[in-house]
Amino acid sequence: MSNRRPRLLYLAFYFPPSRASGVYRPRATANLLVERGWDVTVFAAPMPFLRDAIGSFDERLLDSVDPRVDVVRPDLDLFVWQHNLRDYGGFRGTFPHFARSLYGWKQKHVFPENYASWAWASVRKALRMHSRKRFDVVLATGNPFASFAAAWLFNRLTRTPYILDNRDAWTLDLFNEEPAFEKGHPAFSWERRVLKRASNVVFVNEALRSWHAERYPRVADRMMVVPNGWDSDTLDATVEPPAKIRNGRDERRPRFSYVGTLTGKQPIEAMIDGFGRAREHPDLAGAGLDLHGYLGFFKGADGTLRKRLASPSDDEDGAGEKEQGERDLAPGVHYCGPVSKTELHEVYRNSDVLVFLAGGARYVTSGKIFEYMAAGRPIVSVHAPGSAAEEVLRDYPLWFNPGGLDPDAIARSMVEAAKAAAGLDQRQIAEARDYAARYERTVTLEPMVRRLSELAARRGAGTGTGDAG
Repeated sequence: MSNRRPRLLYLAFYFPPSRASGVYRPRATANLLVERGWDVTVFAAPMPFLRDAIGSFDERLLDSVDPRVDVVRPDLDLFVWQHNLRDYGGFRGTFPHFARSLYGWKQKHVFPENYASWAWASVRKALRMHSRKRFDVVLATGNPFASFAAAWLFNRLTRTPYILDNRDAWTLDLFNEEPAFEKGHPAFSWERRVLKRASNVVFVNEALRSWHAERYPRVADRMMVVPNGWDSDTLDATVEPPAKIRNGRDERRPRFSYVGTLTGKQPIEAMIDGFGRAREHPDLAGAGLDLHGYLGFFKGADGTLRKRLASPSDDEDGAGEKEQGERDLAPGVHYCGPVSKTELHEVYRNSDVLVFLAGGARYVTSGKIFEYMAAGRPIVSVHAPGSAAEEVLRDYPLWFNPGGLDPDAIARSMVEAAKAAAGLDQRQIAEARDYAARYERTVTLEPMVRRLSELAARRGAGTGTGDAG
């Protein structure tokens, strides 16, 4: 019997040093698998794309990837991200209109995504590697969903089984809760094609699984839910209570914190308005709201988001003269800039209340909520009612839910959460963390790891065909 380690091809376009919202799930999965004895090869985005095209990367994230993970970066055609004539190749520079028409034709008739070239480059590279040392199973995560097409094509050529991990939804707009494309769009036929041959299809919450199961009933029995989780390497085993909050001139003021990337999909104005009204309460008169994270995932997004965070008094108090990384916005609101993973524990330790700001509703859980719970702090929700995150938070003992986006209701929840924080003790923190423990990443990933192991074992025994359809 062979002692060869199972070998995984992991198609994860957004992988460190990318700072996309879904990067931590692939990072944790790859690290966990190599720790379990797997040989893991990750195909990720090329560095020129992260650095030059979208300006969204954090080199420090690379330090959190196990060195045993082999990271390969197939080429990507940067056609739609090239805006400087000097970056054009000879063909595009000579025939610009024809080049654009040809690119559009390929989007319509070959694969409807700007990342298609990366998928085909991935398949070519994977075939060469596979010929030297066989892959046992493929795991593809989306978005982008070109990774799903690459897994499908690699399966057709090698019969290697694959699992699709939907961190996002391809044909469903999560925020509008409507189809993401017009009827007849090729994305629908591609989704049907890749799901048909998948050994399993994974979703991050039950609402997404149910939506897809209703549309693809023949695949429903192969669909499973693997929720997101929190990473133990970002938080210490214990989180101490913050310094006590008391009502008094010499006592420390309550500190609210938001941790995570701010995006245009979030109800930012509701958070700012609600916090402003909460500060009218005598106990919160000096309260502060610290925002830790990037403004948007891509370069150029920060200007619009700063305007949404600002108040008309900014120009009067001289906020515009402060440095780019840190500045006061609305009264009591302070933008602190990005926070590194090594500093994350300090942010949570020094926070009294965490503000969970999320866009979307029933199909959006948001990975940050698991980390919030692990910090053992009171959490105030600022999101539309019916959010998928409510299923996770419902039994968390320190959850304060205004039930929607009404600023007065948000203010009341913030006041109540601050009062709870003032009396927070180690026992309450322990209860909160005990609840959060069920969402520690190695726990939530276990069903998917177990299924990958089953497929690899079948493949190793020569019984796996990779054809689930």
